[in-house]
Amino acid sequence: MARRMNRIVAVVAAIAFSALAVPSASLAADKKRAPTITEEASKALIDMGKSLLSQQFTFKVQTIRIYPGSEGETLHIVHAIDVKVRRPDRMQASVNGDDDPAKLFYDGTNLYLTNVAANKYAVVPVPNTIQKMLETAMGKLHIDFPLADFLTDAPNKAFLTGVTSGKVINTVNIDGTPCKHLYFEQPPGITLELWVEDNERVLPRRLIVTYTDLPKSPSFIAMFSGWNLSPNLTDADFQFAPPPGATKIELPIAAAASH
Repeated sequence: MARRMNRIVAVVAAIAFSALAVPSASLAADKKRAPTITEEASKALIDMGKSLLSQQFTFKVQTIRIYPGSEGETLHIVHAIDVKVRRPDRMQASVNGDDDPAKLFYDGTNLYLTNVAANKYAVVPVPNTIQKMLETAMGKLHIDFPLADFLTDAPNKAFLTGVTSGKVINTVNIDGTPCKHLYFEQPPGITLELWVEDNERVLPRRLIVTYTDLPKSPSFIAMFSGWNLSPNLTDADFQFAPPPGATKIELPIAAAASH
């Protein structure tokens, strides 16, 4: 997670997605254990999934990646992301933070990744749904997306992939909104804490993923805000036009090859 890639793909793809990425530990669910999700936790996720299946929505999210440095120190990387979604085949994201500003456009045919500071961009042909686009991008770019679960065709089921237990801890207030605090375990070494609004919308407000089996237990924090479930988005919101003087790059073969 702390490594800086030197290949040109890092200029576009890694920076565009680094705010959404945490290290993969090749974690698999223990298939011998039947999931034990409490009824209250399951209902909260189902209701969240229904809200996230809105035809279109926008939101903001601040992400913090906490990881050990080369000398054992605890380090942080912070990003702010504005996201626009129109189901089934449109998405746009603007990323600002500790890396160069980046933008992502998905128009149902191609995924466009732009590094604003370097004035470079890449184009990746992808399938015609958001979920399949994310699956293709993760496979081709070898990058994990902890927030991708919230954009799939079944957000509650995607979130529970690999999870073996889950429960509601309590109810807290986040910026004046009551939110249920949920806790899940995903063997062999991931814990997930999710806070969802305890009202008719049941939208995610906070996510903390902790890798308990890695040195110093690195974690990923996402804080959601500004949810709008009726933003009146148009095709223009998802159309990409190269900035003046921008250079188009090709992704290296190693990065472009699928798993």
